[in-house]
Amino acid sequence: MLDIDWKQFLIGEEKFEFLIEIALRTVIMYFIILFGLRLLGKRGIRQLSVFELVVIISLGSAAGDPMFYKEIGLLTPVVIFLIIVGAYRFTTYLTAKSEKIDDLIEGKSVYLIRDGKFNIEDFKKEALAKDEFFAELRQQSVSHLGQIETAILETSGVLSVYFYPDEEVRFGLPILPDLFERKIELITAEDHYACSFCGTVEKIATDGKHSCKKCKNQEWVKAIDRCRVG
Repeated sequence: MLDIDWKQFLIGEEKFEFLIEIALRTVIMYFIILFGLRLLGKRGIRQLSVFELVVIISLGSAAGDPMFYKEIGLLTPVVIFLIIVGAYRFTTYLTAKSEKIDDLIEGKSVYLIRDGKFNIEDFKKEALAKDEFFAELRQQSVSHLGQIETAILETSGVLSVYFYPDEEVRFGLPILPDLFERKIELITAEDHYACSFCGTVEKIATDGKHSCKKCKNQEWVKAIDRCRVG
């Protein structure tokens, strides 16, 4: 049989009465957190910037310890909350007054696609894999880049996509996995092909290898021009 001290196992070194104190501390911290978040504003989680997420994480960290560490009084997290919320309010005031400070803290929206092609220079600046980006687009019923006029990565991380009307859809790079994976280097038949790196579409008639006019890449995917469904 295991020799287990169940009191030590369940409660630790504190007395049973400390559980009541923990419950009271947790309730108080719960309302302090609600009040702090109320001061931050009404934006949803997907709309939060990196800066605002850091603030919320900081609030959560400050709130956690006083809930179950007896040696930490409740005034400590209250002071921390007031400082964090005050700093947040001051920072948002500065960002509203100065576009440079706003760009420094919040960042800028980035154009990932323009006119059905990757905006390579801006895309390189973002820690965003193509597979992840394609998955985001597929969730919006996109099957190829020729359906997209512009795609913008907002400062909140949300992807805004503007589509061509059906009559203006052009040939584009397929983003469906089974089509994108059919990359080729040797052109054997005249057709529209999309550069697998930058999405530039060319009508290629010559056999053999062909370099993209924009990025010099030599891997191609057969372009498609179907309209968006959904």
